[in-house]
Amino acid sequence: MSAAPGRRVRQAHRWLSMIFTATVVANFAAQTQGEPAAWITYSPLLPLALLMLSGLYLFALPYVKRPAAAQRGG
Repeated sequence: MSAAPGRRVRQAHRWLSMIFTATVVANFAAQTQGEPAAWITYSPLLPLALLMLSGLYLFALPYVKRPAAAQRGG
């Protein structure tokens, strides 16, 4: 049986946080060598945007699921 969508999103959110952290560390390391290339400077933005979307989904998930469970009587 496959995992629930919330569980997959939560796992992806964890991996995205590690990728985001690595890109920020790489950005700071590149800053010590002088002016870094633009792609290094902006590399944390994509994982950050994906973190925001997955975080908002995970934040809203309990509120969306709760009314459906209440309609079933439990």
